This record gives sequence, C-alpha cells and structure tokens, in this order.
Amino acid sequence: MIGNRITHRTADGVRVPGTWRHAFICNGGSYFLTDLFIYADGLVDCWELVTLDEFEQKLACGWVATSLPDGGRASAHDLASWTFGEPFTWLTPDLLLAEVRDTVDELNGRPDSTARCLAAVDVFMADRTEDNRAAARAAYLAVPETVRHYALGDMDRKDRPLKALVAGPGGRIPDERGETVTQEEYDAAVTYFEDRAQWLAKAPSRVPADGPAEPFAPAVKIYHSYPQRALEDPGKQALRNDYPAPITVGDITYASVAHAYWARSVAEPEARAAVVAAESGAQARSVAAAAPRRDGWERVRTAVMARLLRAKYEQHPDLAAVLLATGDATLLYDDADSGFWGENGGRGRNWTGRLLELVRAELLAAQSLAD
Repeated sequence: MIGNRITHRTADGVRVPGTWRHAFICNGGSYFLTDLFIYADGLVDCWELVTLDEFEQKLACGWVATSLPDGGRASAHDLASWTFGEPFTWLTPDLLLAEVRDTVDELNGRPDSTARCLAAVDVFMADRTEDNRAAARAAYLAVPETVRHYALGDMDRKDRPLKALVAGPGGRIPDERGETVTQEEYDAAVTYFEDRAQWLAKAPSRVPADGPAEPFAPAVKIYHSYPQRALEDPGKQALRNDYPAPITVGDITYASVAHAYWARSVAEPEARAAVVAAESGAQARSVAAAAPRRDGWERVRTAVMARLLRAKYEQHPDLAAVLLATGDATLLYDDADSGFWGENGGRGRNWTGRLLELVRAELLAAQSLAD
C-alpha cells in the first residue's frame, strides 16, 4: 500500500510517480535491508531498474529475498549489522509480486486487486447466482493476503463481511481457519453490503472536466548492447542505433543509424569516409570522436537523428514492426557513452528514446491513413 511513501524519478523530463517499501536484497550470500522503489510506469528499482517481468525473475532467484535463513548475515548500510535468529517473514515471492503489481495499478489510478474484488461483489449483489459468488470468491483470493483486512476500509469488522459473503451460508470462510458461515452471519454480511452500497451512492464523486488522467503504459527498457550482425529475431536489440540495418540517405548507404549519425557529425571528408567504412557502430563512434566536429553540430544533432531514425524504420518494415509492438510505452534507451541520448537510470535525457516514440507515432499515423 502506498500511504505517505511518495517519491518519483525523472524520465524524459517528466516526473514518474512512485512509492517505496522495505525489502532485503541477497548479494554474495549476505542480506541487505534496503528500499524497493516502485514506479507508475511499471519499473522497479531493486538496486537497478527492472520491469515487472524482470522483477519476478529477481524474486525467483532470491536476489530480492522473501525468506531469511537462521544465522544469515544482514546489514542496513552503515547503520547496523546483525545475524538472523529464528527469523520469520510472511512474504513469499508470489505475494510480494502481487503487492507490487497492485501498487503499480494504484499509482496509475487503475483498479487494483481489491477494487476488482469489490466490483465482483457488486455483480454478485445485483445478481446472486452461485457463478457470480464463485467469481467474487476468486477475486477475493486474488487480493494479497497482507491487504485483505483493509479491503473494506473498516477497521472494526475488517474483511469479515467480505469473507462471509463470498463463502455463502454453510460455506467455509476462505482463510486458514476455514470456519463454516452460519445463515445469521451470511444475512448480516448481505445487510452490510446493502448498507454500504447506499452509502457509496450518496458519497460525492468528482471527475475532472476533461476526463481522468490516462495511465502510464509499462515502460520498455532498451539496454545498451553492441550488436554485431543482423538476427532473425532481434527483439528489442533491433531498436539500437548500432543494430546492423543499412539505410540510404541521399546517395550514401550506411551500415547502421550509428554509422550515418557519426559520419554526419565530422567536419572532414576523409574522416567521414573512415566512419562510413567502420566495421561496427562502436568503431564508427571511436573514429568520429577522434576527428573535429562540424560547426554547430550540437544544435542540429537531434534533427539529424530524427531523420536517420525515420529512414531506418521506413526502409526496414520488419524493424518497424518491432518498434510498433512497443505500443504506447515509454522507451528508455540506455547509452553508456551519452547522457544526452541515453536515459541511463534516470540520469540522462533519453533523446533516443523520445525520438523513437516520435517515429513510432508517425508510423502509426501513416498506418491509419493507409487503412
């Protein structure tokens, strides 16, 4: 749950809201008490920014620890160190992952598992069939155990009416005790939800005049790599500027966007020819770095890159399909050599990612006009 733990990181000059919770990182056999940062665009910082799928892998391998061994060594970064003695934790990888997914939904104003459960209850209350009760029960069980008590926002009854309702008269409460629900308990639960519905109907609601804010799409991270050859299924690597995808601009064909960019950055024709002939995008950069820049290059480089990216994806429909497959996600482009072109963990300006999003939008526009 978010509570007052509000933070953010900056991506593309935009504040991406987030929150944090405590967690243990297991590194080298030692356990470190640290903060797990969760952001609205679906990235999680567990000593590095990862997607939700990658976070699930971090949980599966024990990097983000949910079980703590007796006798394990732990520390809290320059504050204290200790050894676990009969440790107890109620977290499991599945439970922590569910909580994090709920948090991302909450940060974006989308229904989380609790809201989805209460929506299923509303369906049941409107049409009290056993199928609808089963759906409400399944939705209740999908709520992380650590937050079920808070589902109704009722600190006196907690989730007891909810459990009785989804179990039904004569059914077993869906918890570790599995008590049988009496008819009296069930009737009380029904009355509780009828009264609750009336209260909610009278509660004021406010919707902004221009509609609710759109949620952030899960971000796509384009990690720094050095592709050497074209691949049959390159995945996100195809979005790298140095991916071997020849482009023709004017009367010159370049081995990649990187070759074209660096060739156009140098002032001398001889250096330009050497860049064009470089064996890789990384080598093209090295050759260009040793030569003088064109006058005013920093003022035109963004426009040049935009033109080159358009050429790449117009001339390679298969790579355009990879770009379009990212949907409307924020594209975070790693570039170890440039804080201007790379996002670099929130420290860079991510101009490559931003221009890729622009080209993607242009490709979508062209598609819609062609349909």
